[in-house]
Amino acid sequence: MILWLVSWLETFFHGLNVFNYLTVRALFAALFSFSLVLLFAPNIILKLKSYKIGQNIRNDGPQTHLVKAGTPTMGGIIIIGAISLSVLLWGDLTNHFLWIVWLTTLAFAAVGFIDDYYKLIKKQSKGLSAKQKFILQTLFGVGAATWLMVGASTIAETQLILPFFKQVQINLGGFFIFWVWLVVVGSSNAVNLTDGLDGLAILPIVLVTAALGVFAYLSGNILHAEYLLIPYLPGVGEIIIFCAALVGAGIGFLWFNFYPAEVFMGDVGSLSMGAAVGTIAIVVRQEFVLLIMGGLFVAETISVALQVGYYKLTKKRIFKMAPLHHHLELCGWPEPKVIVRLWIVTIILVLCGLASLKIR
Repeated sequence: MILWLVSWLETFFHGLNVFNYLTVRALFAALFSFSLVLLFAPNIILKLKSYKIGQNIRNDGPQTHLVKAGTPTMGGIIIIGAISLSVLLWGDLTNHFLWIVWLTTLAFAAVGFIDDYYKLIKKQSKGLSAKQKFILQTLFGVGAATWLMVGASTIAETQLILPFFKQVQINLGGFFIFWVWLVVVGSSNAVNLTDGLDGLAILPIVLVTAALGVFAYLSGNILHAEYLLIPYLPGVGEIIIFCAALVGAGIGFLWFNFYPAEVFMGDVGSLSMGAAVGTIAIVVRQEFVLLIMGGLFVAETISVALQVGYYKLTKKRIFKMAPLHHHLELCGWPEPKVIVRLWIVTIILVLCGLASLKIR
């Protein structure tokens, strides 16, 4: 929207041309979404409290969590709202990549919202069934994949790129749709599993998104892309606006979500944030870099899969409790220590992912 205004006004005020630069708009997108969260989150949290939309706590988990019962959840609507307004204001709304990432995020937010609604407002303890949730996620994941495949202007947009290798580019063909579904739905559920401690999921999401924003900016610039030997993807640089909006909203949300949390994301937040990073990674063709940088989400998911599989086979458990963060708590780590140490791990992994830009 700001670009339309600038194109109209820059004839009279030449200085407004600065808003045509991606970096400038990205900076303002981050600041704008951050400000929106800080301004409106307190009132939204109060509304959630008044509607008694509080978190249910498992009795078989760490007993220190029982005091969190009733803490407002569904706070993901704060993040989604701030991102959406920021993208609408600062993004180039003619860019189809921006629409794909944004609408996919909104679609998965809708799945999470419905799930939260049934659990917390309708008081149906399980919300959407696993089958219903999977069908909706599959529908939206395949929809995003089809849109990307049909709208691809270059073959590079559907090739598989391996980090740390100069010229490894694999044509996926029709397998691209399955690959996108796997990454987007897998990322969505992985973040959902990780979102179990105060602030544990949101900061890694911010860090990974910021790094993917760097990839988007570089991939959308032909000079940077050729120098770094990464695929040049015309128009994909605009994704940095969405990334910046998410980073700003995520940091703002962390203000209220850090230990002890005043509000939780709920499924509306975790499912959508996971889908967002998965879709961004697909668009910038850095799925394996996401696997590295999102190592925390991968470890949490694997811990659940191992726990369930091993228990079915032996009726014994590998971990004291899954996901991994609960196991660490039951090993005696205080919750803040678990959170901060896993944040540190994510920082290291994100730096490793960024290193792939030069180590080829």
